[in-house]
Amino acid sequence: MKFLAVTLIVHAPDPVTGVQKSTNERFREVIDNARLAEELGFDGFGVGERHERPFISSSPPVVLSHIAALTSRIRLFTAVTTLSLLDPVRAYEDYATLDHLSAGRLDLIIGKGNGAAQRELFSVTPGDQWDRNAESYELFRRIWRQDKVSATPRFRPELADAEVWPRPLQQPVRVWHGSATSRESVDLAARYGDPLFSANVTHPIGPYAELIRHYRERWEHYGHDPRQAVVGAGTAGYYAARTSQEAIAAYRPVFEGHLAFQKSQGLEPVFATLEDFVERSSALIGSPQQVIDKVHRYHEEFGHSVLHLHADASGLTPSRHRASLELFQSDIAPVLRRAIPDPPFPWAPRVAEREPESEREPQAEAGPTRRPQPGSTRPIESVPPPEGEPGTVPTNR
Repeated sequence: MKFLAVTLIVHAPDPVTGVQKSTNERFREVIDNARLAEELGFDGFGVGERHERPFISSSPPVVLSHIAALTSRIRLFTAVTTLSLLDPVRAYEDYATLDHLSAGRLDLIIGKGNGAAQRELFSVTPGDQWDRNAESYELFRRIWRQDKVSATPRFRPELADAEVWPRPLQQPVRVWHGSATSRESVDLAARYGDPLFSANVTHPIGPYAELIRHYRERWEHYGHDPRQAVVGAGTAGYYAARTSQEAIAAYRPVFEGHLAFQKSQGLEPVFATLEDFVERSSALIGSPQQVIDKVHRYHEEFGHSVLHLHADASGLTPSRHRASLELFQSDIAPVLRRAIPDPPFPWAPRVAEREPESEREPQAEAGPTRRPQPGSTRPIESVPPPEGEPGTVPTNR
């Protein structure tokens, strides 16, 4: 099993002390947490993308490029890249550049994003957001794989033998699809043989497990080897201490601070008590053995091989936050690494000699997608899905 530390770069008062860092201090904290994650042995560090308060994660390529310059081993993730809001040509340029600056350590998690304010900022409607996400991904993956691209998309100007630079280092970059509540992203991931990353942070396990089962069903429907389907999953919170009593006592003010904030915003909490949160959410709060047992329970439902923890202290003191992450790497991660297999693809940069353009032409006939399995380094071209199948790219609903 692989482990990521992820931040959405929330910029808000500390849920316990009420003190809010300056914008500059908050960015420095993100950079320090990324360096700490590499120091402690995490496999990846992820930065979210949101374009509305209370987040300041509007430019993940810039943040990740700075982290790339200060690290050497850890893989760098977007969590998630909101392709429904972005021009896929411009997104490609940013991430191909980052791919080189990071020496091929980039993974992308894409999704449509959520939040009405950011949608309005980019003049995107709820009715076309899924179509934009699918179309942008289709075009993005073609640009990554082809030296010249011609396309007539719905949501951006036409491309005619367009060349987009720089050409990337990884062939191709690995793209995960973030999944929270809907089947559209799940089907898109399965259609193209891409891994899925379940948000798994807001609700009990049921809805997320159902979407993951649907992903595996669609994966096989599109003709992929079921052994190659890969799932990652998030957590709603993390704090481990030597005893469960110590962990609960330390985390209680953090939970109560977040609960008070939800109520102040008129939100109905899904988990009204800390005890319910620990029992029924994906949060990993307790002793090392309790954390290990809970990850195994979720693994029985998800079959996931990648897990993310929160990179931020989020109300914990800096010393407690670091001690908890150190405990994860010393007492928890080694046990889970031995018990749960890694994803069935290399974690190293996916760099290989590119094939001639003529070998990357789309197949002529419709039918289930036949692409290299995840982890293959062979450049591929997108193939039109069967007519009428859900998730057709682009769509005209």
